[in-house]
Amino acid sequence: MPGENLTRDEARERAALLSVDGYEVSLDLRSAVGEHGGGEPRTFRSVTTVRFRCAEPGASSFADLIAPGVTSATLNGRDLDPGQVFDGSRILLEDLAAENELVVDAQCAYSRTGEGMHRFVDPEDGEVYLYTQYEPADSRRVFANFEQPDLKAPYRFEVRAPEGWTVWSNGAGELADGVWRFAETKPISTYITCVVAGPYHYVTDSYERVLEDGTRLEIPLGAMCRKGLAPHFDADDVFLVTKQGLDFFHDHFDYPYPFGKYDQAFVPEYNLGAMENPGMVTFREEFIFRGKVTRASYEGRANVILHEMAHMWFGDLVTMEWWDDLWLKESFADFMGAFSLVGATRFTDGWITFANRRKAWAYRADQLPSTHPITADIRDLQDAKLNFDGITYAKGASVLKQLVAYVGQDAFLEGARRYFKRHAYGNTRLGDLLSVLEETSGRDMAAWSRAWLQTAGVNSLTPQVLLREDGRVDELAIVQEAAESHPELRPHRVAVGLYRRTDSGALERYAQAETDVEGARTVVTELAGADAPELVLVNDDDLTYCKTRFDETSLATLREHLGALTDPLARALCWSALWNMTRDALLPAREFIALVLRFAGRESDIGVLQMLHAWAESAAVHYTAPERREQAGRRLAEGASALLYAAEAGSEHQLAWARFFAHAADAPADFELLASLLDGTVTLPGLEVDQELRWAFLEPLAAHGVADEKRLDEELARDDTASGKRHHVRCLAARPSAAVKAQCWAQVVESDALSNALVEATISGFAQSSQRELLAPYAERYFAAIERVWSERSIQIGMDVVRGLFPSFQDSRATLDATDAWLTSHEDAAPALRRLVLEARDDLARALRGQACDAAAAGR
Repeated sequence: MPGENLTRDEARERAALLSVDGYEVSLDLRSAVGEHGGGEPRTFRSVTTVRFRCAEPGASSFADLIAPGVTSATLNGRDLDPGQVFDGSRILLEDLAAENELVVDAQCAYSRTGEGMHRFVDPEDGEVYLYTQYEPADSRRVFANFEQPDLKAPYRFEVRAPEGWTVWSNGAGELADGVWRFAETKPISTYITCVVAGPYHYVTDSYERVLEDGTRLEIPLGAMCRKGLAPHFDADDVFLVTKQGLDFFHDHFDYPYPFGKYDQAFVPEYNLGAMENPGMVTFREEFIFRGKVTRASYEGRANVILHEMAHMWFGDLVTMEWWDDLWLKESFADFMGAFSLVGATRFTDGWITFANRRKAWAYRADQLPSTHPITADIRDLQDAKLNFDGITYAKGASVLKQLVAYVGQDAFLEGARRYFKRHAYGNTRLGDLLSVLEETSGRDMAAWSRAWLQTAGVNSLTPQVLLREDGRVDELAIVQEAAESHPELRPHRVAVGLYRRTDSGALERYAQAETDVEGARTVVTELAGADAPELVLVNDDDLTYCKTRFDETSLATLREHLGALTDPLARALCWSALWNMTRDALLPAREFIALVLRFAGRESDIGVLQMLHAWAESAAVHYTAPERREQAGRRLAEGASALLYAAEAGSEHQLAWARFFAHAADAPADFELLASLLDGTVTLPGLEVDQELRWAFLEPLAAHGVADEKRLDEELARDDTASGKRHHVRCLAARPSAAVKAQCWAQVVESDALSNALVEATISGFAQSSQRELLAPYAERYFAAIERVWSERSIQIGMDVVRGLFPSFQDSRATLDATDAWLTSHEDAAPALRRLVLEARDDLARALRGQACDAAAAGR
């Protein structure tokens, strides 16, 4: 609808006119259970009373509401005709008074797309679970409001729910006379209000701390999940990380947690990793592990818990004025998640994961045609939805890590403390943060901001080494380069490490210097006279955000001795640099795969190993010359099999290699081994083939026609749960059949019957790299359908379809031309839709360049 996509200009105009005193929201969710017939959406009653002031009495404005219908609406006691004032997304408000009261009685729809009030029916026991998810602007699907972050207000919620349910919201609640009533919140933005309701399994704990003024702070803690997941729920570990995080942030922020209780809900069919609703954080339930996982999975969960906790200050207490400054919450939370992970928990190697995994996300996003400055130009809500990306999160966090090196940790944290106290419960822009950092550091933050926050693109740093006749370093310089499209050469604070092999064969650092890189070429004077290095690492310790390159000597050393590099962070940085070179068509895919097969078996960090598995698979599927693809796949499968057998029995490395082997399997012998591991006729010492691993083994069997529908149905009977249903749907969609692919396409593109989670599972199964010929007919159908899908479906489903069904496995010049033709003929398509297609086009063009590099290497 025309009014659904709120623009920045509209939001600014409304914020200048209105200020909100408070909301009272009454929801009747008893309709969530029981029979429901017909094709109409299942709805619930939502009654909102909002009190607000108007700076210009007599003016007009609007409230936001996306709902099937409005039963009644009154403004200052005056009845409004819903047919006249409500267009499906906005309620027109005319002749406003200085002080106003709006009451809206609406029928709102339960969601199946994870937006608004999501309703989930557990196939295991038939229980119904509800939760809300709003970011950036879906609270208007649940109650009438002014849906923009700078119109903060306190909220009072009350909820009627089915008998036997428990209901949670941001504030503490209690049940009386059949109604759950919740304490009034502090002033917060609409998108972080929250309701969770249902027969959830709920565990409690508490956190206590004596503050510096001698008062005792007590925070009630809660954690919940579906009843079906309760046997797998390790709430004790969730609470452990939660308490460690609260200690860390209280130690460093000098501002007590401001929102009372702290509940954490792990909910089904969640679109995000998690959401920072104050007092009621929601997470995707996949963070509850049904089978054995590696330490990296626990580290990832801990990082997300801490990321969301950091938001209680960065984002909830102090909120960006508009989505332009989304980085003020997401970049800080991403940085603080890693910072507190290392400083407060057992995951002391968290910066390795950050360097290897999070930054890879940032590097990809920053080289897309849609790259943008960290402080972005967000014209409307569709722009905002797409900017929850690798720039806003991981690049922003990387830049903050650079900022800490630039101003010093003490000055950085003192700036944060002043920022919270100065702007508590308010809204800010970029300048508000920069001003406090200038106060605490004495640095010119404007220049730093221009270079790092207000320009896009990633720089490359390459060492140049000149040696004397005696073999020592005469001059070591760092050459900085930038893409033509984003030519900014930034100031970098870097550590330059020199490495050489010891008598034992280990590759170790023997010299290091920190320096400021400025301009196109910087000489590191401190390293003149050092012994000649075998490896120069120009971003040692990962202080800055850049693509690291190597001189020829260093690259030759890595080809032969990467596994001998003893420092795990340095090793992770080298792997990341080599992958960037592969993506940039500077290193043939075959060479990257060879390095993985030669050295990954010696990789000690499990998170790095799992990242290498993903990169190696991508190298084989996307960057290898087509005529060598089959050979590359076979090498990966054979290598994974050998390293699976060589891995220590019962180790997490064994589990990681087992999963990677399943991904790489492509020959009858591979499928025979997977089938034998499934039926127990073959066992590997220490490898427990639990239910999650069973599904991981079944997908390649289904994709290659070894496991049929009957076999998959048998597995679903064994695991008749919500998780099992998602796996089953994905495996069914993976089968190599034209009829199967046609059915999947119809279910996802032509129908909206599937929930968001099942759409995701179907797309994942549909798109198999081993089925390129089978998928070829869908390239043309994709371009014919996407504009209609974008206009008819929710933005979340639209994003899933446009990204997930792009014909990336039809990696030819013809597909690139077809993409360009669509872009040329659809210049007036929604900017967010065009952005998604442009990003997919860029990935395809990059893959073709990589394939050309790989093909050229074969001729040398």
